[in-house]
Formats: sequence, C-alpha cells, structure tokens
Amino acid sequence: MKLKRIFFSLLFCLPLSLTAQQVALQLYSLRNEMPNDPAKYLQEVSSWGIHALEGGGGYGLSDTEYLELLQKNNLSIVGIGADYNQLTKTLQPIIEEAKKYGAKYVTCYWIPHADGPISLDEIKISTALFNQVGKELKEHNLTFLYHPHGYEFGPNGKGVVLDYMLENAEDFAFNMDVFWVKMGGGDPLKIMKKYKGKFPMLHLKDRLIGTPGSKNGQGDVETNVVLGTGDVEIAKIIKEAKKQKTVYLVIEDESSRSVKQIPQSVAFIKQELKK
Repeated sequence: MKLKRIFFSLLFCLPLSLTAQQVALQLYSLRNEMPNDPAKYLQEVSSWGIHALEGGGGYGLSDTEYLELLQKNNLSIVGIGADYNQLTKTLQPIIEEAKKYGAKYVTCYWIPHADGPISLDEIKISTALFNQVGKELKEHNLTFLYHPHGYEFGPNGKGVVLDYMLENAEDFAFNMDVFWVKMGGGDPLKIMKKYKGKFPMLHLKDRLIGTPGSKNGQGDVETNVVLGTGDVEIAKIIKEAKKQKTVYLVIEDESSRSVKQIPQSVAFIKQELKK
C-alpha cells in the first residue's frame, strides 16, 4: 500500500503539461557513482535542474526506498530499457517495470549481431519484432523506441540499412543517440528532418572534434564532451527538436568526467531552448 502511495505521489509531482522539451538524464551516465551512493547522486541530479530520468534498477534499494528517494528529490523515471532477447519472449517483466516507475517510454538499446555493421536481413527481422512489440506495448499506454548505435549505417541501395527501419517503423519510434549516429557516419540532423515526428526522445551526446568514426557500435567513451563543444552540431539538433516537439532531450555522458560535465551540458541545452 505504501508503494502505491509513493507511486501516485510521483505522478502528481510531474507538471500537468510538459513543455515541448524537457531536459532528462540517462542514469547510465552515473553508472560508476549511483551504486555507491544513490541518495547523494539523485540529490545532485536534482540540484542540476534535471527532474526526468531514463533508466531502471534500484541500486540495491527496495522499490519503496528507491521510489521514496525519487519523490524526495522531485525526480521521475520517464523511460526504461528493454533487452532485445526479452522482447522475443514475454513482455510482462518489461511492462511491470515501466508501470512500477510510471514510465511512458521503453527503449531497446542494442540488437545482437556479429561484430561490425548489422545486415539488412537482421534489420528486417528486428523491424518486424519492434512493430509487434510496439503494438503490444501501446495496449498498456507505453511507447516503444529503438536507439540506433552506429552499426546500422552499412550501405543499402542509395541509402543505409537504418533507412529500412525508419521507413517501416509503424508501431514504434526512435530514441536517437546523436553521438552514435555520427560515429556510424550518419548525420543526425538530416535524419531528423527526413523522418520527422519519429523522435520523441533524443540522447544528446557530443563528440570530441577529430574523433574517428566506427560502424560497430563501439568507441572511446572519453570522447564524450560537454554539449556544444564537439562536432555533432548539438545546437542545430536542439533547434530542430523544438520544431518537432521532441519531448525529452536526454543527456548521456559516458565519460569519466560526467559529474563535472553534465551541469555544463544542462546549461547549454537551456540556453539553446531560449533562442
């Protein structure tokens, strides 16, 4: 009963109407800090002016304890992750986790495949699965998203393999990580403009100028820099996100400097949103 009260309190802590864009944080950015002291770092996240989070798990705390911490710091989980292999089985554990937090979005971050670029056949299989999953999750008022990771940019006709998924996504949308799209050789801004309305969430992550690309979804996380200081054209992406009414601009900083860099990235996003 106490857990239910906390959950509904969290819901009522949310603004009655979201602005077109809300700054959020992917908790993976604090993967080295949160397990050691979740109370300290949730308080710190709130102090940065962030109140929406992506990522599940309670860091060793009970559901009640973790939800209480979120409530205390005016934080809410708006999106959780979903393992690809679980998507091929029952969706019930995913649905239950999303409902536990009151999250609206469920994102798959990786499609298992051999090292290197993913094949068109693999993308076709995944697209069919994602449409099926998305349709089922809609019945539970959840939106299913896919997070491109840079390995989807192998050639396919006049375009790339990712184009097939973007063109055939009927019951799911995208949580585009602009860093990984850039790493794979794609142009995040051009993709947003070509496939308007398919990006309710964006992972905003900037890349150190001069970083070599990679089509296998791997790279040096230390090339994650403060938003606006790299080569991903974050300012232009934010401007387009405003036009398209992207709901969440999610900061993800995988570098060892994330605690220092995230507040600077928050300031940059808010500055650009005012323009």
